[in-house]
Amino acid sequence: MLTDRLPTMVKAALPAVPGLNLVPGVRKTGGPLPERTLDRHDVPLDGDHVARYAEICGFPRKDTLPLPYPHLLAFGMHMEIMTAGDFPFPAIGTVHLENSITQHRPIALTEDLQVTAYADNLRPHAKGQVFDMVTRVHSRAELVWEETSTFLRRGHGTEGAPSGASYPDAPATGTTWRLPGDLGRRYASVSGDHNPIHLYGLTARAFGFPRQIAHGMWSMARCVGALENRLPDQVHVDVAFKKPILLPGTVAFGSRHLTEREGGPGYAFSLTDPRSRAPHLTGSATAG
Repeated sequence: MLTDRLPTMVKAALPAVPGLNLVPGVRKTGGPLPERTLDRHDVPLDGDHVARYAEICGFPRKDTLPLPYPHLLAFGMHMEIMTAGDFPFPAIGTVHLENSITQHRPIALTEDLQVTAYADNLRPHAKGQVFDMVTRVHSRAELVWEETSTFLRRGHGTEGAPSGASYPDAPATGTTWRLPGDLGRRYASVSGDHNPIHLYGLTARAFGFPRQIAHGMWSMARCVGALENRLPDQVHVDVAFKKPILLPGTVAFGSRHLTEREGGPGYAFSLTDPRSRAPHLTGSATAG
């Protein structure tokens, strides 16, 4: 098929193009998730690439990976699964709703890794259907890192179905970050996520946004980077993505200690609009 030879991001965009979304091989008609697991073995780590990611996301340079970095090792695998002909939903237009990462121990830059990815757990949601992209990272048969990325495909919702995760409040504490208009392009250059909604105002408007928006995984990483020196080596981080962050723009960061009743020790954190206080991201980080 022609689509098998197209670049991944082009294949991701085709089902969102009126007319083309009716062509066999492009059309997405719903249905079950494919039973497919992808594996990459002996995945080396590029210290220069890690350093670029650390700079963009606010991490210090170290001899271990920034906590969210392994997501980049699996992103191409996620897209390969989601752009395959038997995947029921188009990749572009599917909303990244939540993300959960468990780091079992820090990963050294000198390690070679095995990365596994698959789609799982299609289920009803108040606004449509959700599914998970699951990632596992091993080093010499040791599970060192795992992630569940939850995606929403909008459609006919199910009354009474869950509407998404919620986390304890973490009001802004005075820290604000000014985000440049090219942030999406800079993050795309290291992450490989060239979704047009993140790149330029023109391409974002084609998908219904007033201008380009920040990547959800950048916003998660930036929050984790701000807390990095306070987190244990074994840590669990959960976030829910709320209102998109328009670029250029300004966001307010907040964090506070979790009480034992809230699942502490650990931290609640947030990104909000500094004027309206509308949430862009809420989350928590606790000992894993």
